[in-house]
Amino acid sequence: MRSELRKSGTDEALQPVHVQALIYLTKANRYSNTPQALADYLGLTKGTVSQTLLVLDRRGLIERYQDDVDRRVVRLRLSSDGEQFLTDNQPTLAWQNATRNISPNRIRNAVSALREALTQLQEDNEGATFGVCHNCSWCQKLSQRIYRCGRMGDRLSGPETRRICRIYEARTAEDAA
Repeated sequence: MRSELRKSGTDEALQPVHVQALIYLTKANRYSNTPQALADYLGLTKGTVSQTLLVLDRRGLIERYQDDVDRRVVRLRLSSDGEQFLTDNQPTLAWQNATRNISPNRIRNAVSALREALTQLQEDNEGATFGVCHNCSWCQKLSQRIYRCGRMGDRLSGPETRRICRIYEARTAEDAA
């Protein structure tokens, strides 16, 4: 996958970390689209992420904007050129091609085992956990299309619940019951 990331950024003279940042921003929800969240997700220093964002900003692949509620918070999103870059390069397509002949059941089992291993690694190393909102213990379903983040108190649309979040907390057995 690193090789694919490297290839996908070659034409734009982007390093794999730049492509990883762009991919992250396509998946991040409104609580996770900040430079600090990106640093936590990639396991990089604030300085490295700052330099990464400067490159992406200069190339017109991202946009920075102020948070509507707290003007001190800088938010990030892909620009139309950033979206086009990922559409044209699709670094994750190699993974999809590599797994195309594996049964869905085997992929589900592998994903489950890898998710458990990742969770254990994060717990052992006190690492930041990120997860998809609809799997979070804070996610509350209010109706067919409306959800609420119990931690932040905000309403969420269905599509928002399919994004990754930095305030994610895995559901426990009690949550599922």
